[in-house]
Amino acid sequence: MGLEFVYSQPVKIYFGAGKLKALELILEELGLRRCVAVCDPFLRPRLEELRQRIPAICGLYSDIQPNPQLSGAAALAALIREREADCVLAVGGGSTLDTAKFAAAMGGGEAPEYFRGQRAFSTEHIPVLTAPSTAGTGSEVTQVSVMSYGREKKTINHPAFMPKIAIVDPTLTLSVPPKTTMNTGLDALAHALEGFWSKNHQPISDQMARQAIRLVLDNLELAWQDGSNLEARTNMSLAALFGGLAFALPKTAGCHACSYPLSEDYGLPHGEACAFTLDSFVRLNADPRLEALCRELGLSGTEELARRIGAWKKLGGLRTRLSELGEVDLGKLARDSAAHPLMKNNPVALDEAALVRMYVALA
Repeated sequence: MGLEFVYSQPVKIYFGAGKLKALELILEELGLRRCVAVCDPFLRPRLEELRQRIPAICGLYSDIQPNPQLSGAAALAALIREREADCVLAVGGGSTLDTAKFAAAMGGGEAPEYFRGQRAFSTEHIPVLTAPSTAGTGSEVTQVSVMSYGREKKTINHPAFMPKIAIVDPTLTLSVPPKTTMNTGLDALAHALEGFWSKNHQPISDQMARQAIRLVLDNLELAWQDGSNLEARTNMSLAALFGGLAFALPKTAGCHACSYPLSEDYGLPHGEACAFTLDSFVRLNADPRLEALCRELGLSGTEELARRIGAWKKLGGLRTRLSELGEVDLGKLARDSAAHPLMKNNPVALDEAALVRMYVALA
């Protein structure tokens, strides 16, 4: 059977330093007149300034947590209804973008009904405009929202979550601290690698993954060392964008499957949770195709890539051993990782016993 695939990317992307300054013009072009903005808490002063300059911004919400809670999406949805908004602008990291996408897609009903799948999201809803302030999640171009309800965390994939516009302005990332730069950069790398080796990978996504991985290899450490390096920040923003495009259709795999119990049970932020097993999965998924990619990118092979990821984690002060997470229930961690639906996308089948062995090596 010959090569067959489907590719779709409906998000219009504005990329470049200072692009957020074009927001008012973008709103006018779309005929949007009442915009509720949502942002990370530390970005609120910047959004207040934007609100003063752009009359169309009629409300502002900033009560966002690192692993976004359903209560935040419910509160944002209420504000959208109260202000009779015709769009949502999300400025921030993946938690903010995911909250905006979830809230905008809610119709009537209570937020837990949508979270549990008891009520359908509305495919005809007000548009979401995303402006990422970190270089990692790729949420600005995906139909994915990662949401937590108490300790339960879900990745919900739905067409209703697809943003209308992505404004990727690398200047928004200049104030990101070094540890977050490393966390989000490794998240972008995980997206690219998992999109590349996912069982569902296809040629266009593969090319996005290649470019994202190359950009991370060349720029992550530079951005970590000097957050004011606009060239490195721009390249990392591009890496995050390509990483999002790389996994949007193939979806992520084992590394992200393991990240959910690591976040839910041990409190690791999403990027750090993905990075925790990323070098392990590079070794587990090593095959001629991945080896060829590593050589194409100037590495000696998969082992050098795994070692580089491990070195970056130590450099950034990320946790790398289970002993750093407190008391760990190894059996439950492996069981929950194996049971996550994303594990089915991994090119190497890994059952609970195989994951126990992987985690023991990280003890």
